Amino acid sequence: MNKKLLKKMKEQREKRLEELRGQVTNGEIRAADLDAVNAEIDTIIEELQGIKDELANDEDSSDEEDEEPAEEKSSEEDDEERDDDNTDDERGAVLNSEQRDAIMGSISNGLNVRAKSTAKQLENQIRSAFANFVVGNINEAEARQLGITAGNGSVTVPDFLSREIITYAQEENFLRRLGTTVSTTENIKYPVLVKKATAQGHKLERTSANEMPETDVEFDEIELEPTEFDALATVTKKLLKRTGLPIEKIVMDELKKAYTRKEIQYMVHGTETDNVNNGALAKKAVEFTPDVAETELYDQLVSMKNTPLKVVRKNSRWVINTAALSLIEKMKTEDGFPLLKPLTQAQDGCDYKLLGHLVEEEDEITPVGEEDTPIFYFGDFKSFYIQDVTASLELEVLRELFTKSNRIGFKLYSLLDAQLIYSPFEPTVFKFEVTTT
Repeated sequence: MNKKLLKKMKEQREKRLEELRGQVTNGEIRAADLDAVNAEIDTIIEELQGIKDELANDEDSSDEEDEEPAEEKSSEEDDEERDDDNTDDERGAVLNSEQRDAIMGSISNGLNVRAKSTAKQLENQIRSAFANFVVGNINEAEARQLGITAGNGSVTVPDFLSREIITYAQEENFLRRLGTTVSTTENIKYPVLVKKATAQGHKLERTSANEMPETDVEFDEIELEPTEFDALATVTKKLLKRTGLPIEKIVMDELKKAYTRKEIQYMVHGTETDNVNNGALAKKAVEFTPDVAETELYDQLVSMKNTPLKVVRKNSRWVINTAALSLIEKMKTEDGFPLLKPLTQAQDGCDYKLLGHLVEEEDEITPVGEEDTPIFYFGDFKSFYIQDVTASLELEVLRELFTKSNRIGFKLYSLLDAQLIYSPFEPTVFKFEVTTT
């Protein structure tokens, strides 16, 4: 609706409330009028709330002229009708002090109606409070009043900022995109089949001398137990004093990059000192060893593709590094066509297919110092499970630690675990490092 029209409607209703307040003050409203006046006030307050909400949500609306609102019956006409219908005696006694206070309170509430904050407005308010706390403009108590969870020098990163960090991690960390993510506050245990049941076939009927043999089914369990992750960035006080810069965005951008790099290392390789992950992709994927008779890479890749069970293979894709991509881009099939087939349109972020399956290029799978080694992974990466601990993402401001160098530290903290989980009877991901070509 047009803003001018909304503002005019707002003025009309506020003017009517002012008129009613004057009538109450002058004793013109009697006890018999109380129900009708209260109903009118309630209606006006409800309309004012709707008008102010729409004005708040429509700040960028055009100011083109709309048709004028229909003329509403003036307050004088309402009052005249009441006077014509009843004399003062018939309308009863004047309002007592309790009735007068109640009706004046309702009118005051109507005149002070505020637009309800939208989700976007609340997000902006919390974002601003978070930024002000980060740069030291407000203390913990003030931050809590503005909707920020803070204490002991640290602040819980708001949900929308947490989602931004996780979204960035999903864009940069292929295992977050392809794996299975679970958010919880408890450790998760996944059952893994380690001994299969056995069925029997028989043509003779079962008798007491030919009973059905028992078979055991055994399961092991793999528990995801979150580990601590943190990232530290420092900012000079000089930069913080330059209030024209979006400091909180600069800090969070750098922290989420550092956090994502650490997360990728843990999930893919898991070799960091004091933070070893035995369920990391590189450690848990089954090593593919080609047959000695297969000397051509094409034959080896075909065998690798056919190694997983069909139920796994139908949801599988390739994840390769740049060295592997460079290698297979030069290869051709026996009939002269390129082995790597480009897609006419990108599919799930992939531009190629290899032997009928999507190909994703990710250099994160390359160990440090082995950039020239072609590495192939093939399988269903949904079996890579990631546990994010709910509301564990925190930002701690370290003001005293770097005082001597006129800097302030910002530490991002989180809890998560991630492992490749499968049954030994049904491996889901295979790995092949090409040593000779």
